Amino acid sequence: MNGFLGFAVKIISGFNTMAIVWLLSFFAFDQSFWLSSGLAIGGGVAGYWMASMLWNWRLLKKHQLTRGEYKYIQKNLREAKPKIHRLQKTLFSIRDIPTLKQRFELTKITRKIYSMTKREPRRFFQGERFFFTHLDSAVELTEKYAFLSSQPKKNWEIQESLSETRRTLKELTEYIEEDLYHMLSDDMEELNFELDVARHSMKMLKETKLETKAGDYHER
Repeated sequence: MNGFLGFAVKIISGFNTMAIVWLLSFFAFDQSFWLSSGLAIGGGVAGYWMASMLWNWRLLKKHQLTRGEYKYIQKNLREAKPKIHRLQKTLFSIRDIPTLKQRFELTKITRKIYSMTKREPRRFFQGERFFFTHLDSAVELTEKYAFLSSQPKKNWEIQESLSETRRTLKELTEYIEEDLYHMLSDDMEELNFELDVARHSMKMLKETKLETKAGDYHER
């Protein structure tokens, strides 16, 4: 959404600049149609570039990132997107009722981590384990499990391998849950702080009310 909005703002800025330059050149400075058009195109490009620079500056300031950090995060998000798509596609292709809930949870958590990082890029640094280790492991394990579980006949060795993969995937899902909780750790600390402040304020208010009531009682 932010990407589309940014592109729309740049296009509108470029178009508006182009229109203003053409009108000024043609009517105010009495230039020819073609020269005015050429100047307008140049003005439109300049307007688009200036809007792009301003938009990027505001984006970096909002997320408290340097240009290099933002590019680095976007590169890793682009690489993660097809992996998550592969993971989801493989998980939905597995016809195994006992692991349905676990597969649903894994899909939901991975999508949550990706969308949260896409929306707030700075969270990437708290979720590096997911992007650099756990996501790749999840893709490899699920694809291996899907391949083995699709075999028409399964001997003891395949059954054992499937059982081991299920256990590993369960553990990996727990690790990915921890990745999500780690990414939310600052929010939870902030919430706990706000709760402590609210509790303290309510306690002080109650004490003040009790003191007021006690003072009224003594006056009577």
